[in-house]
Amino acid sequence: MPAIVGAVKVNSVGNSGVFNIGDVYRMAPQSTAKTFAGAGSFNTGDYLKIRNDKSITNTYDNDVVDSNIKSLA
Repeated sequence: MPAIVGAVKVNSVGNSGVFNIGDVYRMAPQSTAKTFAGAGSFNTGDYLKIRNDKSITNTYDNDVVDSNIKSLA
C-alpha cells in the first residue's frame, strides 16, 4: 500500500544512516571503523584524575583487510 506523507524536515543523516519515505523491502546500513587511541583517551566522567607516565599506541597493522562488509543487494 503506498504511503501518504506530509511535510518532512531532515536535519541530518549520519554516516551509514538511512532515510526513507514510502514503501521499502529491506534497509540494512553497514559500516566499519578502526580506532587507535592512547592510554586514557576514552575516559569520561566528572573530576577525572588520570596519570599516564608512559603511553605508546601501537598502530602497526600488517593485515590487508580487517573488516569485510558484504552487500545484501
